[in-house]
Amino acid sequence: MRSTRPLKWAVPLVLAGSLALAACGNSGGSGSSAAQSSSGGLGGSGGGATYKIAFQGPLSGDNQQLGINEVNGVQLAVDQANKNGDLGFQLQLVKADDQGSPEQAPTAAAQVLQDSAVLGVVGPSFSGATKAVGPTYSTADLAFISPSATNPALSTLGFTTFHRIVPSDNVEGSQAADLFVKKGYKKVVVVDDLSDYGKGVADEVQAGLEKGGVSVQRLGVDAKTTDYGPTATTVAASGAEAFFYGGYDAQAGQVAKALQTAGFKGDKYGGNGVKSSVFVDGAGAAGEGWYFTCGCSDATVAPAAKDFNAAYKAAFNTDPSTYSPEAYDAANAMIDAIKTAAKNGTPTRQTVEDAVNNLDYKGITTTVKFDKSGEVDASAQVVNLFQEKDGKIVLLGNIKELG
Repeated sequence: MRSTRPLKWAVPLVLAGSLALAACGNSGGSGSSAAQSSSGGLGGSGGGATYKIAFQGPLSGDNQQLGINEVNGVQLAVDQANKNGDLGFQLQLVKADDQGSPEQAPTAAAQVLQDSAVLGVVGPSFSGATKAVGPTYSTADLAFISPSATNPALSTLGFTTFHRIVPSDNVEGSQAADLFVKKGYKKVVVVDDLSDYGKGVADEVQAGLEKGGVSVQRLGVDAKTTDYGPTATTVAASGAEAFFYGGYDAQAGQVAKALQTAGFKGDKYGGNGVKSSVFVDGAGAAGEGWYFTCGCSDATVAPAAKDFNAAYKAAFNTDPSTYSPEAYDAANAMIDAIKTAAKNGTPTRQTVEDAVNNLDYKGITTTVKFDKSGEVDASAQVVNLFQEKDGKIVLLGNIKELG
């Protein structure tokens, strides 16, 4: 474990597993199994041992689309590594469905940890789920690389095996606020869904706006809300030139419709959790013109991702979407770490974690190189702005270069 990131509390693995199993009930999503083994990608690498990489994220429930985007990227990386035939071992993917929920996450993690062949995890996808299992994975010396959990506090909580390859909400929120200031907005309404992610990014946007002299009206609306009419009426009556929503895609689609009904005419923005086909489909015509901030790339247009884009579409009969390429990079970085650990004998969770700490892997979205807190190297952090146009979300460019 990293001595520079001491664990602030230790959760014995057996206790964590029993607690997790007791917490398997969840009010959202379906009751599907939390861990499902996938045999995809076992052929082509010759004989030898089989080592496993787990993916933990939402594979059912309201937020499953993000998990599908990501697990497909991980599966593609595993399949390609096996097909190349130069590993000296085989890889297998284990899928752990946490529905994006902090309540469900410990159950998914417990079942991952029961499989001793799992040497690393890509995920969890969501910040709340990551916070819920960080102590357990750290106690087990199991490296995990999130492709999308962005709450700033995650790298400060003493999780010794935590890593992420995307900018935190400190970066995304502050750059979004800088853009709003450059655009000359005098008042912005900032709404969050009370989740770890939504509140975190909204807090950063609000702080940046107030620092820039912009008036902020702040609202918190639980993601379980079914009627956003009163909130939309408040926003429309505020006189604000812009609106920012910190939350997830399914709920944001409802917000978009409510704002349209209320007659809000200002510019509308969502954080990275909103950028999704689920939002596009859910919002319908009300989503047209919305902007999205995201520390993610667009694999359909990025030159470095051309081969990935073609392979992804061939494998899954659809274009890669939000965080697909980031999950692909996280998986390939984990595979690289397992290869490094295997050079010195049978790899273990600890030797893979050590190799992850020392990664310098050039991916299609970023250079995967971590600082002592598990954050990706600052020089590799880019936040992009996207917009929905004609029912499609398109890349506008690096937010720092826009105004």
